[in-house]
Amino acid sequence: MTDAPLPLSKYKVLDLTRARAGPTAARQLADWGADVIKIEMLGGEGGGFDGHRDSADFQNLHRNKRSLTLDLKSEEGREIFNKLAAASDVILENFRPDVKHRLGIDYETIRVLNPRIVYGSISGFGQDGPYAKRPGVDQIAQGMSGLMSVTGLPGQGPIRAGAAVGDVSAGLYLSIGILLALLERETSGKGQWVQTTLVEALIAVMDFQSALWLFEGKVPGQAGNNHPYFIPTGTFPTSDGYINIGSGTQKSWARLCIAIGADHLVERDEYRNSETRLQNRDALNAEIAAILRTKTSAEWVSALNAGGVPCGPIYKVDQTFADPQVKHLGIATAIDHPRLGKREIVGQPIRMSRTQWRLDRVTPEAGEHSTEILRDLGYTDDAIVSLRMRKVI
Repeated sequence: MTDAPLPLSKYKVLDLTRARAGPTAARQLADWGADVIKIEMLGGEGGGFDGHRDSADFQNLHRNKRSLTLDLKSEEGREIFNKLAAASDVILENFRPDVKHRLGIDYETIRVLNPRIVYGSISGFGQDGPYAKRPGVDQIAQGMSGLMSVTGLPGQGPIRAGAAVGDVSAGLYLSIGILLALLERETSGKGQWVQTTLVEALIAVMDFQSALWLFEGKVPGQAGNNHPYFIPTGTFPTSDGYINIGSGTQKSWARLCIAIGADHLVERDEYRNSETRLQNRDALNAEIAAILRTKTSAEWVSALNAGGVPCGPIYKVDQTFADPQVKHLGIATAIDHPRLGKREIVGQPIRMSRTQWRLDRVTPEAGEHSTEILRDLGYTDDAIVSLRMRKVI
């Protein structure tokens, strides 16, 4: 691993975010070299879904950052923040829209101090509009975006996705927006306010399902493990479990029939093309399932891949990370935490031919870097001690 500067190493980021969406955006910037200062409340914050800082969730979200504890409600705390903001490139926040204005750290205020600042905001529903003041969390956005209406088995009722897709996608979209604003700043010399919302991010993630309504006026429904249009694509039982098969094109359908020894199905009128297969999906799935139950998942995955048919096993998470291809990709990243010892966290899924992200520091303790950050701003050690005694930091 090289010590060469990473792509974002010249940028300084102030991370005011909590929970998951905002920290996801900040992590993307930190992993690629930005100096991300996590601004925390005095005493730190509860960590992750299980509420403590040493949780897997918290340790995974906040690596590669420095931590400064700061009382933003105090005049001196805001003075410190303003000094940092004047010397920074990016500020990230996911407060409810009115909170930053009450604290005096909103975009309009900060850009007076630093016209080049790129100010990134994530909210549930937007910075203005009829729902702006509503609290927004991942599952609420899943429901409002339409995602829950297409997830699950037909007639089952709405089902949430099993991962925090709203938070993560909003965080990723915000990080893209931040990078676009920094790139634009190279030409204009000016920063700007970059915004996204949980509900918008999930509407975008719905992609073809959202487009189906907008473009054709059709409301998509639940299709369970079946693909709603490309048949047969879904989950099928084997003698020892289940596998996924993606065989929606005409050529792939023919390859599937050959690979499972059911050439005769290709010529059946009710399965002849994609439209007839969709109309007779349940019957077709039953015929395929009867054949697949005769062998194990591993046997079918091997045979179908050899026949050029997209397919794969259905894993639990422990099996995912034991898979040889996942191991080869190296997304499980080793850390050596000074208190928690040797662990693993989730690495970056981005690969570049010349530049590799790196883990320079594990998730910091609350306020771990307060002294060095304030020294960089010109505060003396005596002044820092005084600030600490008065609980400004």
